[in-house]
Amino acid sequence: MSQNQFVYPDIYPEQQLRERPRRYDVNKIKQYYRHRPWQSIWRALKIIFFFAGFIFSLKWDEWLQQAEENKLKRAAQLREVLTRLGPTFIKVGQALSTRPDLIRQDFLAELIKLQDQLPPFDNAIAFSIIEKELGRPIEELYSQISPHPVAAASLGQVYRAILHTGEEVAVKVQRPNLLPVLTLDLYLMRWAATWLSPWLPLNLGHDLTLIVDEFGTKLFEEVDYINEGRNAEKFASNFSDDPTVKVPLIYWRYSTIHVLTLEWINGFKLTDTAKIRAAGLEVDDLIKIGVVSGLRQLLEHGFFHADPHPGNLFALPDGRMAYIDFGMMDQLEEHTKETIASSVVYLINQDYQTLATSFIKLGFLSAQTDIQPIIPALEAVLGKAIGESVGDFNFRTITDKFSELMYDYPFRVPAKFALIIRSLVTQEGLALSLNPNFKIVEVSYPYVAKRLLNGESPEMRRRLLEVLFKDCKFQWQRLENMIAIARSDKQFDLLPTAQLGLQYLLSDEGGLLRRQLVLAVTEDNRLHTEEVQRLWELVKDDLQPGRLFNVALSALSEISTERAVAMLK
Repeated sequence: MSQNQFVYPDIYPEQQLRERPRRYDVNKIKQYYRHRPWQSIWRALKIIFFFAGFIFSLKWDEWLQQAEENKLKRAAQLREVLTRLGPTFIKVGQALSTRPDLIRQDFLAELIKLQDQLPPFDNAIAFSIIEKELGRPIEELYSQISPHPVAAASLGQVYRAILHTGEEVAVKVQRPNLLPVLTLDLYLMRWAATWLSPWLPLNLGHDLTLIVDEFGTKLFEEVDYINEGRNAEKFASNFSDDPTVKVPLIYWRYSTIHVLTLEWINGFKLTDTAKIRAAGLEVDDLIKIGVVSGLRQLLEHGFFHADPHPGNLFALPDGRMAYIDFGMMDQLEEHTKETIASSVVYLINQDYQTLATSFIKLGFLSAQTDIQPIIPALEAVLGKAIGESVGDFNFRTITDKFSELMYDYPFRVPAKFALIIRSLVTQEGLALSLNPNFKIVEVSYPYVAKRLLNGESPEMRRRLLEVLFKDCKFQWQRLENMIAIARSDKQFDLLPTAQLGLQYLLSDEGGLLRRQLVLAVTEDNRLHTEEVQRLWELVKDDLQPGRLFNVALSALSEISTERAVAMLK
């Protein structure tokens, strides 16, 4: 394989470079290629040729009954096909490399190499890019720099260097002539999506072009290293209170749109379980850090890493997990975060009526959809996916089962959720590669339950009330389930939650809840002493009298005399 394999000839004459948008613009890209059909035709023929050759090889092995004998050869051939087709297809291969439940082990071992073992481009070109971008010779920029890249990825390659001030850094250099290749592939992908949509099951292709556009927008952002540096700093700020997550520092004086200099991370790839265990680290602890940090990104900050493959995640010797490569990120709106959090609870509680309503809020169903015929279908399909135990829940099963509904009901995948789903299944796939028996619900549901029980924002408190009250009746069993599952996390302390709950009950905002709780205890013309007793048995070990007294005193001290009088009226 040629070392310069990724240096494509520039399909744009120099005077036409300014016609290429720095940001993804569908109309400009269409306009450009409409007048240059030979470029798109040639690229499409090349893609078809490579994949046709690969498929023919597989079939030929079957005909000659040599499939088992040649399986490693075909796995290497697939990796080579994706590599030769360039960054867009490498991204697909990277996503597949994290799904051991989808890809055969022989193919998986080859696709993993796409994460950071791609052929580099010429050092002379890389160093000239660094010097041109930073405006100084290499010797003036670094006291040392590795003579060859230490890693090569789909969009760039990385050198290990030491600044003259002594800091050890990673210097990320973007591949030359990258934007034209991405632009052409995205144009062809969008064209293919337009033609494929009518042939797909009902609504499965409804937003296919929007998904391509979302992917294109993120790819264009990813080739802007200034944007990546800002993303890294925002991500670091979000996790500044989390001692288990590490984000490298950005050295802005040594960074431009095509060169990014950041703190060097000394760690182990998450897939290198031998080195992780040799360092005395527990694989399951790292899985938990990855899952919880992923959930925090989605449900707390709304700013999430959309490309968490093993090449972008490292285990540090001190037990922390480091994120790198912040090119592909996305931001969720507040109401989307809240709806996702409560939807997980609705799903586990098998409340399909409310879950169907959440699908409308999230955009999976239009507001005009009659959800009544859909509810039994949700129960039939998703109920099987969850199984008899919540421990059987996994995102891959859910996405497989959910796709069955696409045939008969007007579901669609909003473009925004394409990246969310990709992020979730990638993280779950990575966890499964580390521990095949891992169940994501064992970590994710306790986290969601804690988020709802803590109710640290008015929105989350409202979601908790929606979960606990159905048809104006208090759902005692749901509260018991949530507390029991939250307490399955040994680090969960119920007392701060009790304090927040008590403060909320005694606040002006909690007036409605106070009345609802009184009704809940006395509804159906009886005192619900049995339910209250079960709750007390569940929490009494966490709520020692002395600690509980201090919590109550703290909450009462914040109540004014006027509010106390108003509450007693």
